[in-house]
Amino acid sequence: MIATELQDILFGTPTPVLGRVNLGVLSRDEVNIIIHGHDPLLSEMIVVAAQDAEMIDLAKAKGAKGINLAGICCTANEILMRHGIPLAGNFLQQESAIVTGAVEAMVVDIQCIMQSLPDVAQCYHTKVVTTSPKAKIPGAIHIEFSEHNAMDSAKAIVKTAIENYPNRPGNIEIPDEEMDLVAGFSHETINYLLGGIYRASYRPLNDNIINGRIRGIAGVVGCNNARVRQDDAHVTMVKELIKNDVIVLQTGCSAMACAKAGLLTPEAAREFAGEGLWSVCEAVGIPPVLHLGSCVDNSRILMAATAVVKDGGLGDDISDLPAAGAAPEWMSEKAIAIGQYFVSSGVFTVFGATWPTIGSEELTNYLFKEFEGITGGMWAFEPDPMKAAHLMIDHIDTKRKALGIDKARERILYDMAMRRELEAV
Repeated sequence: MIATELQDILFGTPTPVLGRVNLGVLSRDEVNIIIHGHDPLLSEMIVVAAQDAEMIDLAKAKGAKGINLAGICCTANEILMRHGIPLAGNFLQQESAIVTGAVEAMVVDIQCIMQSLPDVAQCYHTKVVTTSPKAKIPGAIHIEFSEHNAMDSAKAIVKTAIENYPNRPGNIEIPDEEMDLVAGFSHETINYLLGGIYRASYRPLNDNIINGRIRGIAGVVGCNNARVRQDDAHVTMVKELIKNDVIVLQTGCSAMACAKAGLLTPEAAREFAGEGLWSVCEAVGIPPVLHLGSCVDNSRILMAATAVVKDGGLGDDISDLPAAGAAPEWMSEKAIAIGQYFVSSGVFTVFGATWPTIGSEELTNYLFKEFEGITGGMWAFEPDPMKAAHLMIDHIDTKRKALGIDKARERILYDMAMRRELEAV
């Protein structure tokens, strides 16, 4: 949470931006640089360096029309939200990007970097560039990034990619698949979209949850997991949730998975969402699935949940909300830490793919049942994304019933005659 706040201070709070996703964003006649990892300081400077006139002139001198940046994993989401840089893909597509033969350099920093990348790159002309003193990989070029000479480091990295362009083979194969998306949502953005500059408020969201047009809120986040078919669990779960009028907030690789499936555009509401959720999305002009940033920006979801509680009418604590969380394809230990943060904040949280405590009946029972009495939130494990979605929906319905809003109630505009009939209190 602190890191997200500091990043917004340094680089600006994201606002909605139109972007593109999937390997089709790679360019056939420009220098392709993939930025991959989690450090937004590095990616921000690469973006600035790639727009430098000196670098662009050098690229043209090498026979390219320009420089094309694309991202993978969380770094991708950072530069998408703030600069509109396209997403090449999520975690399990990092090797696939190299296999296109069109990537001059894959620049990595820390976390979620496959150690196999230099081995794959040996079969092509791609240079893998490591930048962190904590994360070096055998077979990669190391150009250390330092905040003290950030622009010099960034230019050296971009120059390395440009000078590799003439080595590109003639038989590149870039898939045609790409999809539009809208990203860049944040607590502040949602507040503005619902109420404008002078009446910024979560009240319209709360009202539509109370009247039943929106059934509840779900946060669906997390990685890809090689144990399951890529993206399938994310997309299956999210489609089922929005079909049942649950608005979905996403971050990280999960958001990319649903973006590739076409769920992150306003038009998706009419095609995939239930009638209630669709009507709200249509009125506000938002997708039924909101992209809130990288996986380290999950705190934005908690900020939004806190704002819903503060606006009133839906209980006194996050644990009272008709809301749930999920990471259907998690694979990283940090996902457990983030999930525990949500459970401790009062959120019912479902993980898929695997679960590390199944071998201990006592500990699993404590996490899945007893924990709710301590924090208001609890864990659940369900590898089937459809069943997991309905665990979340059932939890949302239980919370709606506890709040007394389990039956849809339309707001009625009283005329003067109807007001006279009301008894004075």
